[in-house]
Amino acid sequence: MLIDTHLHLDAAEFDATRGQVIAEARAAGVKAMMLMGVLPANFDAITRLADDNPDCHLAYGIHPLFVRGLGDAALAEVESRLKQGRAIAVGEIGLDHYVEDTDREHQQRMYVAQLKLARERDLPVLLHVRRAQDAVLKELRRLKVPGGIAHAFNGSRQQADAFIKLGFKLGFGGAMTYSGSRRIRELAATLPLESIVLETDGPDIPPGWRPEGPSLPAELPRYAQVLAELRGEPVEQIIEVTGRNAVAAIPGLAPYLKS
Repeated sequence: MLIDTHLHLDAAEFDATRGQVIAEARAAGVKAMMLMGVLPANFDAITRLADDNPDCHLAYGIHPLFVRGLGDAALAEVESRLKQGRAIAVGEIGLDHYVEDTDREHQQRMYVAQLKLARERDLPVLLHVRRAQDAVLKELRRLKVPGGIAHAFNGSRQQADAFIKLGFKLGFGGAMTYSGSRRIRELAATLPLESIVLETDGPDIPPGWRPEGPSLPAELPRYAQVLAELRGEPVEQIIEVTGRNAVAAIPGLAPYLKS
């Protein structure tokens, strides 16, 4: 049960090939794809994709790098979309302390507001945590939400354990395919398999065998193979367990357990 838990299928990089990208993902055995909302301007695009493709599922949220100039009206739009009942998660939300030219206080306000929306709707959250793991964790401890996924995890083992303790899964994808990504590969190899989900973040974070990108959901089986090699476990087990982990993190995917 291969599930791409993080994908930006509406990105301009896919404009000329989107239908082919979806078809190739299905042919590769990808059963479901989570499409990320990053700001109100892309909500209609991902909604149309989900309308046309039943294996594509929606998350609405405001990405921390896109919060500039957005405020209450944008949050109201997120809330309105969530009330429609189509979304099965809130995301991509979180904090980014890697990019220096950002208003961290405003990021924090928007992140907290969206955690509250997730709590009100009883929805999991899909988190952006780049160099902000401790700050993200602080609010998760204060504002209890129904779990979710820490996307593209690149923190310490201690931070990983903290997310897991709070009921979160950790997303691994293209970064673990590079031999130089030693910390990420060590985490992928040693964390409990029950804490890991697979993702591509397409078109971002392309794999080591094709660093020019874009990252494609059809490559998810190869990501599973890399994870299997790092862990010394059968790839069939990796696919089964990470798929079940995705459903545990995002209960709206539960119908795939029966397929």
